[in-house]
Amino acid sequence: MGTVAMRGFLPIPAAPPSISSRHKLSIYLLTITAIVFRSEIAILLAAQVGYGLLRGRLSLTRVVVPAGIAGVIAGLLVTVPVDSFFWQKIPLWPELAGFYFNTIEGKSSDWGTSPWWTYFGNALPRLLMNPVAAQVCIPLAVALKPTRKAGLDILIPISIFVGVYSILPHKEWRFVIYTLPGLTAMAAIGANWVWTRRTKSIVYRFLSLTLVASTLASFGVSLAMLGISSLNYPGALALDKVHRLTLGSREIVNIHLDVMTCMTGVTRFMQMPPQSLLRYDKTDDEQKLLYPPFWEKFDYALAERPEKVIGNWEVVDQVDGFAGLHLLHPGESRSRDVEGKGGMSNFASLLTSLRDFLRSKITRGWWIEIKMEPKIRILKKQRGSGFDGVVGG
Repeated sequence: MGTVAMRGFLPIPAAPPSISSRHKLSIYLLTITAIVFRSEIAILLAAQVGYGLLRGRLSLTRVVVPAGIAGVIAGLLVTVPVDSFFWQKIPLWPELAGFYFNTIEGKSSDWGTSPWWTYFGNALPRLLMNPVAAQVCIPLAVALKPTRKAGLDILIPISIFVGVYSILPHKEWRFVIYTLPGLTAMAAIGANWVWTRRTKSIVYRFLSLTLVASTLASFGVSLAMLGISSLNYPGALALDKVHRLTLGSREIVNIHLDVMTCMTGVTRFMQMPPQSLLRYDKTDDEQKLLYPPFWEKFDYALAERPEKVIGNWEVVDQVDGFAGLHLLHPGESRSRDVEGKGGMSNFASLLTSLRDFLRSKITRGWWIEIKMEPKIRILKKQRGSGFDGVVGG
């Protein structure tokens, strides 16, 4: 929805009535998106609207206010009743609660902090992935006089949004991913300029070939990263294993989920309904976790650090997660097979055969290995043996 909405702010030539209608739809959709899905989009909307007003391209009374009010009403009518029902808390506006918790109270910093330049210097270049797009096409769109106006109309609101959001100490790439459609459009402006002049000079011809090659390479890297990303959710896989272990249980099963488990894939959508007899606990208060009787009620615990789980427990399984990449030299053995891990398990045999073929016939023994390491341990309470002490790692 955000991508469709951002399309309306692109500098596309059209008749004034058509432009106003397009702007109304964009403001309406972005408002709904901010209210229902991601509150940070409100900052992007404010940047777009503010820039449009300053440039005289938006009418406050005829475009911004009507579209904004309609979006607020529609968004609240959707999110408050639906989320209040599912969370059983009336009234509830999740995005407002999340914004207050993370921004006003500053609790997002509890999840880590990064320097102010992280989005500009790290996150956005990595999200764009294609170095030619980031380092050639986008700068060209701003540097060249014929494309400068269109490029700046896209770049300035995006930069304001990223700059404002950089004030928050806690940073994640997903908070600024909404800028990609605009940045991609800027890259397209620069790429179009290069491509349409590829026959005019050797420089443009070289840049055109480089652009095609980098696009194909980026596509290949994206496919590889898609597979690797499936290895980043050991918490979800661990909870799925517990569900299988407790399948058919006729008694209430209490499960404790630690912070790492919740950060790596576990959401409420994975939790079984109350009638399933499974009860979930996400307590992360250090004082409570150090209190031995706290652990007495649990039957299973998912833990990154099993030695911190107090009581008599047995490690019944563990789930590995992505731990980086390693360059294998000719003759060097693999540390372990990972193709069957995560979401790639159905393709394990095919991937193993393909890897062995490529390494022996194409790369002459060189290969990039995916490193895995234990992330989440599945602990089962040993009843009748007390709960003094801690489980072994």
